[in-house]
Amino acid sequence: MSWRGLFVITLVLVTTVSFGQTNILNAKDPGDIGKQTEAQRQSDLNDKPLEYGYIEDRDVLWSKNVWEIIDLDERVNFPLFYPIDTNNIGGNRRSLYDILMKGIKDGTIENIYADSYFTEKRSLKDIQATLSKVDTTDLGIEQYNAGEQVDEQFIDRRDLSSADIAEYHIRGMWYFDKRQAELKYRLLGIAPVAPDVNFIDSGQTDLVELFWVWFPDARELLHKNKAFSGGNTSQSISFDHLLNARRFNGIIYQEENVHGDRQINDYIVDNAFRQLLESERIKEQIRNFEQDMWNY
Repeated sequence: MSWRGLFVITLVLVTTVSFGQTNILNAKDPGDIGKQTEAQRQSDLNDKPLEYGYIEDRDVLWSKNVWEIIDLDERVNFPLFYPIDTNNIGGNRRSLYDILMKGIKDGTIENIYADSYFTEKRSLKDIQATLSKVDTTDLGIEQYNAGEQVDEQFIDRRDLSSADIAEYHIRGMWYFDKRQAELKYRLLGIAPVAPDVNFIDSGQTDLVELFWVWFPDARELLHKNKAFSGGNTSQSISFDHLLNARRFNGIIYQEENVHGDRQINDYIVDNAFRQLLESERIKEQIRNFEQDMWNY
């Protein structure tokens, strides 16, 4: 094993061990749980996501953009979905959707967009109609028609929550760095996907992308929040690490192509099995590029 590989493994171990429940073994009473020492606080101040580093365009020998679906019904993707009920759980554990929404609301995440090409920027106000709906009951309409102020009890509000998120769409780029002679992946954007909030309680199953987040803008926030993976609470990792390390299962539904980046279901219609085979074919094509580089 090279010294660089050993250093990376050591760094991951040191980092992940510190992500457990702070001070729980030394607590004299439950109030002491979560209290950090001064050394731990200083360490957290310097704790930042691993920088990507600058990639010179002329060093990229080959690249391809792909769009993938992360299905939250799959067990391997559960760390991105749970917890959905936060009433009886500590504040240090939240789902990816809750973290993204918190970042958008407090301004930590500024770069949100309407599509995966990041051409049309959005604000929280712009996407509010996608995240919640407000309806008036029949009694409220009667009050309104009578010229009276509508009572709060006659106004129904429905907000999307973590439990409503069915999947995530991600966009990333595979590229071959000729300087390091290595095939690499860079995550560019992520979008939560849920049923349309206006028809969610009527049994409609059509899914819509709520918004797209420019991933590099969210890395700082995702690094500070930890995902629960596996049964070892002292080995939790950050959402930034989980996504960058591709510790999830994704199915390609679109690739960069000459047909205007058409989606797989545009040319393979009503056949889920063949669509899955096409996704695997694209993955294999990407993997084979690196292997082919060493064939003479």
